[in-house]
Amino acid sequence: MKSTVETLSPTRVKLSVEVPFEELQPSLDKAYKQIAQQVAIPGFRRGKVPARLIDQRVGRASVLSEAINDAIPVQYSAAIQEHDVKVLGQPDIDVTKLEDGDELSFTAEVDVRPEITLPVFDELKVTVDTLDVTDADVDEHIDLLRDRFAVLKNVERAAAEKDYVSIDLVAKIGGEEVEGGSTSGLSYEVGTNQMLDGLDEAIIGLTVDQDKTFSTKLVGGDHAGEEAEVTVTVKGVKEKDLPALDDDFAQTASEFDTIDELRTDARTRVERNKRLEQIVAARDGVLKALIEAVEVPLPESVVLSELDYRKQAISRQLEQAGATIAQYLAAESKTEEDLDAELKEASQDAVRNQLVLDAVADSEELGVTNEELTTEVVQRSAQIGREPQQYADELVNSGQLPFMIADIRRGKALALVLDKATIEDSAGTKIDLGAAMREADADAHAGHDHADHDHGDHDHADHDHADHDHGDHEDDDTDEA
Repeated sequence: MKSTVETLSPTRVKLSVEVPFEELQPSLDKAYKQIAQQVAIPGFRRGKVPARLIDQRVGRASVLSEAINDAIPVQYSAAIQEHDVKVLGQPDIDVTKLEDGDELSFTAEVDVRPEITLPVFDELKVTVDTLDVTDADVDEHIDLLRDRFAVLKNVERAAAEKDYVSIDLVAKIGGEEVEGGSTSGLSYEVGTNQMLDGLDEAIIGLTVDQDKTFSTKLVGGDHAGEEAEVTVTVKGVKEKDLPALDDDFAQTASEFDTIDELRTDARTRVERNKRLEQIVAARDGVLKALIEAVEVPLPESVVLSELDYRKQAISRQLEQAGATIAQYLAAESKTEEDLDAELKEASQDAVRNQLVLDAVADSEELGVTNEELTTEVVQRSAQIGREPQQYADELVNSGQLPFMIADIRRGKALALVLDKATIEDSAGTKIDLGAAMREADADAHAGHDHADHDHGDHDHADHDHADHDHGDHEDDDTDEA
């Protein structure tokens, strides 16, 4: 086999491969055997039909077609290895010459990893907010807890923001009631703006049995996105009765005996949350600084593949929720073009992040140990309620294991960059991110995770920067632990 490679663009190459006919003999033999199993010729057992009779009955052209379909992937892989081409995605194959007894020639155009010149990691600098816990922060945390223990009581007054109301709704288009557009006894918190545009404004000021009609676009059903006249009738008004901030409340809402102890714990929680937010901000900031410091040509086919993946994911989620794309767009006040633009930008960002982190991992010769892979499998299996071995088997059988390995490797690459970058708070104080993460982990395991009064805490600072992997996986084998 002879092969050459031609660079078409920073992200695409063309391989030209010539295969002498004698190198096709194993594939020809295989083709004759497969066809012999499929044809029935009197006087010969199935699978024992001579090649000359197959040529006569089936045709030499069919045998050659079967043979080159078997040979091309093998020869293509050999050409990739010979020229050390880091491919992304599937190639476009074109057979340029096939002469029986002479040679097979074909070309393969394929997207490849672009060459990326990485910055000096020590020169990356990121500024995050200072870790400052105020009395107002503590009050807000306590108020969230207090809100959980509030009770609703009936009031005889007009509905106001933050009230809970019981309402009836009737939607009409052209004077005709919309099928499925009416409901009775719906409980709704005024001021959340979580239903129809204009509903909250219509409710405020109404007393029991009063109604108001307003125009709005429907967000669900067959008439999603259409303008309708909606009449809302208030059937009941309730307000929250918050518990007093005293020792009794502390004992009811927590394991503490006094309100002062509860406030001290709340301050600790707020500080921990802000530390985790600071860590996440630092991670995001360093990744952004890294991406902005390099030029990354994006392989078109890879971006399109990511875009298709994201569209399918949205379709699946909407289908599971019993909704359609049209209903989703109407609810979000978006056009299909808006959604396509958002998804394309997100796809480009995801592919760009992957390529840069892969380049970092390559430059630092990072691998993934068996221990690291096992830890990741155990953690992810726990998150989805699977046994680790069952989840590991699913990864192997579905072909997803290399993607997990690549994801772990990228995480290690980002950790390496984080360790070398300069991270400061807005006051100019340098932050040791590693120490901050260790302190956050220690806090998380020090008995501060009381579910009965834990609000909005982050489980950990880890989060994905790329939802869908498109990289090649030639180097994804785990290292021995």
